[in-house]
Amino acid sequence: MAQKVVTTTTIIDDLDGKPVDEGKAETIRFTFDAVAYEIDLSDANAKKLRDALKPYLDAARKTGRGTATRASAGKNDPAELAAAREWLRANGETVSDRGRVAAPLMEKYRANK
Repeated sequence: MAQKVVTTTTIIDDLDGKPVDEGKAETIRFTFDAVAYEIDLSDANAKKLRDALKPYLDAARKTGRGTATRASAGKNDPAELAAAREWLRANGETVSDRGRVAAPLMEKYRANK
């Protein structure tokens, strides 16, 4: 008897919490006020974000290709993220059950563990 194992990945839109069909989602990385962010969005929500930012982007000066965002967007250890979420919640912070934990919150956790 043969056995076939199939693994699927489901992307969840970070804005509305809905699952997104494969190929109809993207991860958007950006920096604002010197904090790097990353958000997974459906194509429709990504368009809404771009439309909302367009007037500001059109008026802004470009300063580079976003290397600061890439440099600061490292992967965290899943066990550390779970421990950080637990500690942060116990210390009055609000953190989501999935996705990234904001860098300032991770710094707070690491400074106090």
